[in-house]
Amino acid sequence: MTQKRTSLFENGLIWFGAGVSIAEILTGTYFAPLGFGKGLLAILIGHVIGCTMLFFAGVIGGKTRKSAMETAKMSFGQKGCLLFAFLNIMQLVGWTAIMIYDGALAANGAWAIGKWIWCLVIGGLIVLWIFVGIENLGKINTVAMAALFVLTIVLSYVIFGEGTLHGISGEGMTFGAAVELSVAMPLSWLPLISDYTREAKHPVKATAVSATTYGIVSCWMYVIGMGAAIFTEESDIAQIMVKAGLGFAGLLIIVFSTVTTTFLDAWSAGISSESISVKCSGKWFAVGAAVLGTVGAICFPMEDITGFLYLIGSVFAPMIAIQIADFYILKKDCSNQPFGLQNLIIWVIGFLLYRLLMRVDMAFGNTLPDMIITILICITVNRVKGKAVKSA
Repeated sequence: MTQKRTSLFENGLIWFGAGVSIAEILTGTYFAPLGFGKGLLAILIGHVIGCTMLFFAGVIGGKTRKSAMETAKMSFGQKGCLLFAFLNIMQLVGWTAIMIYDGALAANGAWAIGKWIWCLVIGGLIVLWIFVGIENLGKINTVAMAALFVLTIVLSYVIFGEGTLHGISGEGMTFGAAVELSVAMPLSWLPLISDYTREAKHPVKATAVSATTYGIVSCWMYVIGMGAAIFTEESDIAQIMVKAGLGFAGLLIIVFSTVTTTFLDAWSAGISSESISVKCSGKWFAVGAAVLGTVGAICFPMEDITGFLYLIGSVFAPMIAIQIADFYILKKDCSNQPFGLQNLIIWVIGFLLYRLLMRVDMAFGNTLPDMIITILICITVNRVKGKAVKSA
């Protein structure tokens, strides 16, 4: 899946589309019990943490001109990286299903012709996007993003301009859990971003534009969801659009935001498949991921994705922490080895640590401490190993 060099503007458009998502709006509704002030603070802190990690991950791919899973070989070896390629494909197919499910549910709320029909419509559009190819989506994306930008501003005005502040009763999440849920969404893009920054004309600048654009837009989506729950007492975004009289425009927001976001998941599933076997056709694998996601969205309920988000965090936070330590600090490359056994063991420790930290309520969530500890373990083990080699 060779691509031409992408401009900063094109990278910005890609990640604007990634940020405009019904799933992110729905996740934002969970923050309402915190109140608007604390909820906004949790969203901002979480996204600063998550998007900083997103930037570091994207620069690795951009500077080495390697896909996300190809960069994993640098820390985990030729065979060791296959574990993460497989896990990444699984999470991408899962995301594809979740996004189509949420989009179809919301679209059916605006125009009730059947959720399964909307699943097929959205899935079909994603397949169309894949066949057009990311290198040929420039003009289509520009038009789609301009429309989404205008319509999302209208949606924001409806919620914040015409809504009334309401108190939200009921048991809500803690501040630390809210921060973690805010970190989780940008964290879910960590194993993907290099798939797009590797083809940028200016890798570091493109990664900065990508992470910043995604962070701002994602925060905006979270705030829309939280604001919808607080100011309109309505968590069904389709019903908010219907009550606001957005009609067809609201339907466009739902459908195209779902397509532009989910396309990236399916496309990256195709790129990851090429890391598993050179015989894989990335484009056709991406089509397969879209089809599987569509079938999953039709057949299974997917209302609550918090457990899925935390699972993604526990897998990929320690993975990228090890990659950051190797690339930026240790300057180490295991890509010529079959297995980076040392790093695989450290990853298992980081994974277990993340699951343990989930039981502890910390103000900055558990992703950041897990990554810091994993990086420190990585550095310490390498220094002790280096001293042992010298003394021998």
